[in-house]
Amino acid sequence: MSIDRETFERSSEDELQELSSTDHVLGFLAANDERAFKASEIARRTELDDGVVSTALSRLKRRNLVEHKGQYWAITTDEQRLADHDGYARATALFNEQFGEENREAWREHAPDEPHPSLTDDET
Repeated sequence: MSIDRETFERSSEDELQELSSTDHVLGFLAANDERAFKASEIARRTELDDGVVSTALSRLKRRNLVEHKGQYWAITTDEQRLADHDGYARATALFNEQFGEENREAWREHAPDEPHPSLTDDET
């Protein structure tokens, strides 16, 4: 995955140390924690190979850090489990440094009103 030149210039070598593919997938799901994604969409949006994403998701599922339903994947809602996972903290810190901390209220202003298609009517 590439980074912009400004991030390259202002970041230390430690900050730019490559995240593992698993941490990268987890970071993506954490940044999009109100949604669930197909593995192929995660791959496309993270610029990782489909097979790499599938392997990462399987590892994360074994650690109970993601949830899987049908073809969709989402980050766990167990915040303590996430907080205990070192890679999550590292990925979150790196993404916050590169893109700024998430402003949930600003995100909610632009969020769709309808539930995600993966949810059935009785789950909403």
